[in-house]
Amino acid sequence: MNRYRGRDRGQVALEYIGFVPILLFVALCGIQLGWIAYVHEQADTAARTAARVEARKGSGGEAAGAAAVRGSLAPVVKVSKDADAVTATVTIPISSLVPGLSVDPAEATAVMPNDAPTDATGARP
Repeated sequence: MNRYRGRDRGQVALEYIGFVPILLFVALCGIQLGWIAYVHEQADTAARTAARVEARKGSGGEAAGAAAVRGSLAPVVKVSKDADAVTATVTIPISSLVPGLSVDPAEATAVMPNDAPTDATGARP
């Protein structure tokens, strides 16, 4: 009866070693999802800031949008305006933490009413 007792020593250690890569992959996926959500929120913040500054002051929206997020994110801020509205579009690349995963860049657009309209000569009415 006791002759089979020692044969499954270390079985739990082997099962644990086999499960660790799966556990690490799931943890990396969770961190990646959090990073994607964070970058999308930063893009949204930059777009709203750029549109608001451009609408109120008439200029400086792109710089304000870029300054509203962490500099290491390297946002691309584009502002366009007409007499009625200011539109700011921000694109931020998302780095992948999970090997082999390709993630599309975060893109956000914000539209604000133009509080500082100008006439054809560039002067405010």
